[in-house]
Amino acid sequence: MKRVKDEELLVAQLKNPNTQEQAFRDLISLYKERLYWHIRKIVISHDDTDDVLQNTFIKVFKNIHSFKENSKLYSWMYRIATNEAITFINKKAAKQHIDISELQYKMTEDLQEDSNYSGDEIQQLLQKAIFSLPQKQQLVFNMKYYDEMKYNDISEVLGTSVGALKASYFHAVKKIEEFLKSY
Repeated sequence: MKRVKDEELLVAQLKNPNTQEQAFRDLISLYKERLYWHIRKIVISHDDTDDVLQNTFIKVFKNIHSFKENSKLYSWMYRIATNEAITFINKKAAKQHIDISELQYKMTEDLQEDSNYSGDEIQQLLQKAIFSLPQKQQLVFNMKYYDEMKYNDISEVLGTSVGALKASYFHAVKKIEEFLKSY
């Protein structure tokens, strides 16, 4: 109950011009790392993640007054971050005149040269397996497996029923297992 009250207070402070600046700093310190890693799993590159994260917080700041509070604040912010990340990779693929799957394959190959990536060969293989999934399954898998989000929270972020999310996660896990068996 305290967590809900804390969130309600933070939202009220964000919407109040007298407390908005400090509340926004608090919001960033509370959610920056979680959102960073959520975005990073989608866009892969550290520099791109920083750009998308900055855009996410700008959108949150500009649109906080339209937040209706019928979902959790972090679910609303995750939705914005997810949409910003997807828009970013779609634009990046379009600029390079390739489709998303080609871009994602290229991004996993580039991980080896990324000084901000500390994953080993197995983690890189898992990333390739995840990128072999349809985009929605990627998102569901990442939110459930890495972010340890509950299906109800994922449902708020993606606007999909819990049953459909469970099916997506099940299919994603099966496809990842098959992908990894082939190596």
